[in-house]
Amino acid sequence: MTRRAGVKRLRQRWLGLLAVAVVSGCTEQQLPDRAADLVLENGRFYTVDAKRNWAQAVAVRDGRFVYVGNDEDVAAFKGPSTQVIDLEGRMALPGLFDLHIHALASGIEKLQCDLTSEGMLADYGKLPDDLQSEYLARVRRCAAERPDDEWVVGHGWVMDAFGPGALASRKLLDAIVPDRPAYLESADGHSAWVNSRALELAGITAATPDPAGGKIDREPGSLEPLGSLQEHATDLVEKLIPAPDLETRMAGLRYAVHMLNAYGITSIQDAKTYRNYLEGYRALDERGELTLRVVASNVWDTSRGLEQLAEIQADRDEFTLGNLRATTTKIWLDGVMENYTAAMIDPYLVEGASRGMLMMSEEDLDAAVKALDEAGFQVHVHAIGDRAVRASLDAFEAALAANGANNNRHHIAHLEVIQPDDIPRFRQLGVAANFTGYWAYADPYITDLTLPFIRPELARWLYPIGSLVRDGAIVVSGSDWAVSSANPFLQIETVVSRKDPLNSDDRAFIPEERVSLPEAIAMLTIDAAWVNHSEADTGSIEVGKYADLAVLDRNLFDIEVEAISDTQVMMTLFGGKLVFEAGTDRD
Repeated sequence: MTRRAGVKRLRQRWLGLLAVAVVSGCTEQQLPDRAADLVLENGRFYTVDAKRNWAQAVAVRDGRFVYVGNDEDVAAFKGPSTQVIDLEGRMALPGLFDLHIHALASGIEKLQCDLTSEGMLADYGKLPDDLQSEYLARVRRCAAERPDDEWVVGHGWVMDAFGPGALASRKLLDAIVPDRPAYLESADGHSAWVNSRALELAGITAATPDPAGGKIDREPGSLEPLGSLQEHATDLVEKLIPAPDLETRMAGLRYAVHMLNAYGITSIQDAKTYRNYLEGYRALDERGELTLRVVASNVWDTSRGLEQLAEIQADRDEFTLGNLRATTTKIWLDGVMENYTAAMIDPYLVEGASRGMLMMSEEDLDAAVKALDEAGFQVHVHAIGDRAVRASLDAFEAALAANGANNNRHHIAHLEVIQPDDIPRFRQLGVAANFTGYWAYADPYITDLTLPFIRPELARWLYPIGSLVRDGAIVVSGSDWAVSSANPFLQIETVVSRKDPLNSDDRAFIPEERVSLPEAIAMLTIDAAWVNHSEADTGSIEVGKYADLAVLDRNLFDIEVEAISDTQVMMTLFGGKLVFEAGTDRD
């Protein structure tokens, strides 16, 4: 049976059951306090409760589960107005989480010039052999399609397309966009490729010094700007781009919400928000369109001091309502390995022996974390290099000593490389390890831009997910979309196999760091709910919790690991409401 035929059959059976009374002799009057709004039966519900039980059926009333159990006993929850769905043996999971994603910003980027690998795969089914030429063709097309736009803005080019250091030249862009500024952000958001007009507007010349926490790449043999900007040097140009209005923010967020619901995702942590982003989230929520439970991570400005705490507290007070909670603060602590800006304990094996960069001093980091922790904020740190990871753990340890134990549930995201001595500290300090699970295999970023430039003995500790799980830490995962795909099944397959989920013939990358399928699912459900302070309401299929649910086209426990990434979501429930159904106008 094809996927679409299966969906059609499921929908026809559902609609047919809705048209008749389900249980003969059982009226709403007989069960006034038990009849459910919705019953799903004949399923394989992996509940992810404490015992990892399975169930056949669930009943939902007022958006929450009121029964989880077997097909026989769920009959007592059916009344004349109860909607009943026969899952025909399909697997269901709790609504999934993405704990490091740029939902609103990336949704807007999808409305701009899309250079992402995801977009190219959608167009061609594979990545072009000559990515530079494809990028230029797309930028030329974008500029022609938007002749009235003041800027040509895009996102998604991969750094390995330009070799070590991601040195992208302005001259390439000048040839196709000579008359207006162009700003193209790399897929990971740590570099920008700009043309000469953008450099001119920003006043960037040979005499411009590198800003704190950033680098202006230069033409070989001179100080003339090349056209690629690293880390905070991107701010010199990005701040000139007109900010998107509220309607654009809402349109981008609608794109993201629909995509995430289609992946079975019902809860997220947006890893980079500002006040205008919070306004976009609130506006969509007020219209009843925010079918996600959102924790927003307001950005800590590393160029400022503790005076900004009052502003972040004001945002928390104003925007924590409905499906939005502005209770987390994001600290962007270092860069990335590929352009040698991730902060490392030992120097990179490159000319100049750089150790990368911390975006703020360790003293300022300690002060910020201590103040945020004392004010009741969860702190969400971007740390990729081992030095940044250690500095983060040191800051959390100092906050614990100063403020005492609390329930703030801090977490560190990405964690590309961790010194083995620091692994037990996550459990000891109660800090969650938030990996980007889809990155834990040997892609070109690893093989071409990372492994040649770090010590071989350190390479063993790239993405040590299994070690953190075995040590008893809380381990979760995020996609970092649109840096990489938001598909959670790519994350699951990667952390279980340590292989490219789109090319399972590869050798496993550091196979001792694999995790089991139940552990991988927990990373995206109940453990993620803990990090988001929502485990009492989400993360598992249990009575009293929100009826957030993803119904799959296959049972993940019955298939080969290599088939996990092919999983399709058939329907998604958010608080008992159907928000995605494959093969319909909701798709």
